[in-house]
Amino acid sequence: MSNLPSLPSVLPIRPFTEPARGEVMLPGSKSITNRALLLAALCDGPVTLTGALFSEDTEIMAEALNRLGIEVQSDAGAKTFQVTGKGGEIPAQSADIFIGNAGTAARFLTALCASAKSGVYRLDGVPQMRKRPMKGLIDALRSLGADIRCTGAEGFFPLEIRARGLRGGRVEIDASESSQMLSALLMVAPLSDKPTTVQVVSKVRRPFVQMTLGLLDQFGQNAIEYDFRGKLFRVSRNPNYRFDGIYCVEPDATAASYFLALPIAAKGSLLIPGLSYAQLQGDALFIAVLQHVGAKIVGKASGFQSSHDGSSNVSGVTRDFSGFSDTFLTLAAIAPLLDGPSTIAGIAHTRKQETDRVAGMAKELQRLGHGVDEKTDSLTITPNLAEMKMRAQAGIIEIETYGDHRFAMSFAILGCYDLLGTGRPWLAIRNPACCAKTFPNFFDVLGQVWEDSHSRTNPTFPQPA
Repeated sequence: MSNLPSLPSVLPIRPFTEPARGEVMLPGSKSITNRALLLAALCDGPVTLTGALFSEDTEIMAEALNRLGIEVQSDAGAKTFQVTGKGGEIPAQSADIFIGNAGTAARFLTALCASAKSGVYRLDGVPQMRKRPMKGLIDALRSLGADIRCTGAEGFFPLEIRARGLRGGRVEIDASESSQMLSALLMVAPLSDKPTTVQVVSKVRRPFVQMTLGLLDQFGQNAIEYDFRGKLFRVSRNPNYRFDGIYCVEPDATAASYFLALPIAAKGSLLIPGLSYAQLQGDALFIAVLQHVGAKIVGKASGFQSSHDGSSNVSGVTRDFSGFSDTFLTLAAIAPLLDGPSTIAGIAHTRKQETDRVAGMAKELQRLGHGVDEKTDSLTITPNLAEMKMRAQAGIIEIETYGDHRFAMSFAILGCYDLLGTGRPWLAIRNPACCAKTFPNFFDVLGQVWEDSHSRTNPTFPQPA
């Protein structure tokens, strides 16, 4: 990826010795950017995305579309993608596509290639991508007539797709391991030869599917009937995707979780412009979790303001994160600062994401000295601040990120807490550059908030309410 910030292999985090203050401009949503790229590619003619995320995952998606003969012009400085859609056609009759470890791109592009009328497409990624679940989507596409060959282990990458279109009809899908599989199927189902009825035979993580349905409606697919209670979706045949004008990508709600949580660690008040109650993204549900913890979060015309002045308790919580699981690491990382245990449930599927997030989080919290009860689908975290302080006094504690961007960003927020009372770094992040996956300049943004918060010359920042 171009223009990556230069970061050391191990990055100490500067604690805040002054309350956080200022504004944080977030990157665009990864989930929306990659969905909008796919849907724009299905339109007939150009669509411009503004406020888009530029990261490893979205650049992988854009490059793959270019390889398929669908022109995508990128301008990282302006945060725009211009996609010249081909009305559902894939011009390239053969392509080798490298996915890296981008789960959204893997599932969306598999469905897109399977929907083509002809062509041979080979998809592969890094070794970890070859372990990530694909079987539910592969089985569903095959039942709709797709010729998908797993050239390694059955149900996983690498894949060879010999496209011959999708016939439509009734199909069942197991999306228990990733809602992206259902989203991928719904986005290409209008291209099928006849209407498609999708019956989900597993749990449905509703927020991300609702996001997909919202985008489909925005791109002209407004005749989809769905029943979440019955887990049934009826999709009309309609190859006419369209979007008139410029598509504005929402700020990333998962990225917002880190800075909304920062006042818990550093006290103070931060404004996150662009967030609204009308967000398509389900991860905005994390706001209610932080409010329960004790943060004061207020929706304003310009965005959301998160505050905590340290005068009131911050309490542990018990919450099911199945619908917004990307944010569970944010809560887990600040759980050591809360009063009492926190139980995070509904997270078994995150064991098969960039890494085993449940096991990794348990291990890193135990490294810090906290009690962790790890179960298949949950973590219960019992804080032990005294033990964490004692370990930090012996030397900086290095957090392993497992190549997972969300470990790096979540624990960076914990490191902003002035544990030793001296402003001396006590926590460091290994491989901080892994944030390039979704938030390449995260540490620059966090550093700027630190500078702004410790500056006594700029009086314009919002103060805690």
